[in-house]
Amino acid sequence: MNSLGRYLLPYLITLSIIPLGFTPAALAISYAFTTTINVPGATFTSPLGINDRGQIVGVYGDGTTSHGYLLSKGSFSTIDFPGALFTDAHGINNRGQILGEYGAIGEHSYLLSGGSFSTIDFPGALFTDARGINNTGQIVGGYEDTAGGHGFLLSGGGFSTIDFPGAHGTVASGISNTGQIVGGYFLPTGTHSFLFSGGLFTMIDFPGATLTDVFGINDRGQIVGRYGDATGEIHGFLLSGGSFSTIDFPGATFTEARGINNIGQIVGWYIVGTGKLQEVHGFLATPTSAVPEPHD
Repeated sequence: MNSLGRYLLPYLITLSIIPLGFTPAALAISYAFTTTINVPGATFTSPLGINDRGQIVGVYGDGTTSHGYLLSKGSFSTIDFPGALFTDAHGINNRGQILGEYGAIGEHSYLLSGGSFSTIDFPGALFTDARGINNTGQIVGGYEDTAGGHGFLLSGGGFSTIDFPGAHGTVASGISNTGQIVGGYFLPTGTHSFLFSGGLFTMIDFPGATLTDVFGINDRGQIVGRYGDATGEIHGFLLSGGSFSTIDFPGATFTEARGINNIGQIVGWYIVGTGKLQEVHGFLATPTSAVPEPHD
């Protein structure tokens, strides 16, 4: 157990649900896919987070294991938790604090701040997966115990559990500087997503989708994620101003939007090719047309 969680007892946030309130009509928003992101020599590259300075974190493979990375001012730096079998980097805030997951004896999470690593373990959990961090250092993610999977918020040194009412499992994936949290929950009928704001859950489902996963949110309330269509194809999406727009990297067979900053820049990853010829690359997308403002 790390210093963040050793003496802390989890407590449950009591939450209510409000109905889905997003319009089903898709938007025509243009993006310039300004960058294909590939760590030199990597077998795959997946960006997972971006801050307002344009710094990007994610995970790449070397053919044997996976490593976290930071892309800053055009240069890549590898992030490996000391002694770990693998390391992923999931989020970065404007202070340059990075969090992610690593594997050693079990799976744990870490915070990298000022060049030093600290471990994040939800008290009593079988494993902990930290996914999002805001500028005040609040962290969200997921953990598993003997009762199943749960989301969590780590704020001011204290953990709290986030469980979507009635769900078989919950994970929190992103948090804005205003404290809005997005994540996913799981039912026998499929995978769905939520926004938690002001003590209330709002359900998020891309219209007509077979699954909806959300991963990131900015301070304007704009949300990014992925959805599955009726044919089984996976697409990225942006939810802004109450409306959805699809994000597909040109020519890709799979697109996933993972992070969004306050400028509206989106990072994620895509697949081209099929079978043994599949290639996984990262992307940076910048909006080139007006993005609707969120509703109050």
